Amino acid sequence: MVNPHALPQPRLGPHPEHPRHRAGGRPPHTPLRPMWACRACGQPWPCTEARLLLKAEFATRLPSLSIYLAGLLYEAMHDLYHLNPHDGQGPRELFDRFVAWGPYRRPALEPQE
Repeated sequence: MVNPHALPQPRLGPHPEHPRHRAGGRPPHTPLRPMWACRACGQPWPCTEARLLLKAEFATRLPSLSIYLAGLLYEAMHDLYHLNPHDGQGPRELFDRFVAWGPYRRPALEPQE
């Protein structure tokens, strides 16, 4: 029998193991699925600290960071929709949260000539 109040089980997409940096005995700034909150600070993941650590960790592999973030966006959309299908964040907000801050973002406004 399926419990209707149980949290959905995360799928087998990219494993959220980055950033790998740890400070002392504190947990890393990785996401806690399926809520996608930071394990270390409780903020929506990727938190500010995770973004800085990810940019440092992937500094020489920016395409890999973009691919990693896009894969996690896909997984987060699945998890978060199943947790809150009616009034959760929409695709644009999730894209901004997971991908838009990354290495290949476009400026908010096109430069004036």
